[in-house]
Amino acid sequence: MTTVSLTVNGRAATAEVEPQTLLVELIRGPLGLTGTHVGCDTSQCGACTVLLDGRAVKSCSMLAVQAAGRRVTTIEGLARDGQLHPVQDAFIACHGLQCGFCTPGMILSAVCLLQEQTSPSAEQIAQALEGNLCRCTGYVNIVESVQLAATKMAEGTA
Repeated sequence: MTTVSLTVNGRAATAEVEPQTLLVELIRGPLGLTGTHVGCDTSQCGACTVLLDGRAVKSCSMLAVQAAGRRVTTIEGLARDGQLHPVQDAFIACHGLQCGFCTPGMILSAVCLLQEQTSPSAEQIAQALEGNLCRCTGYVNIVESVQLAATKMAEGTA
């Protein structure tokens, strides 16, 4: 067993894990944060996407020990003081979700994009989300959700 200490959603966390434990397994298991989903187990679907030091990563493709000493943000860590993150609000407003399985990964990938690009085009949004698969929405409302979030964040109304 290996001790892994990291910051998850702004809080210090420590857990004992096997060296081969995936980050998604640490998040969902010992840390009890089930918003991060396990989809394909091959890093193709993006359902397990989290932010690692502010960058979107697929937590099924990295070991928990690789996150030691780093900051992880899951979907549960986006809301602040009872207020949803602007991207979360926009996904609701634009119906950017249906079954919800892909939604946490989509939202976290969108948050990462909007940290780097404050006014992305539809093409830039599609490119940023290309590693996240959705079987329900057809992506139109997802792209509209990210565009609305970008607008609200730029206006400061989010």
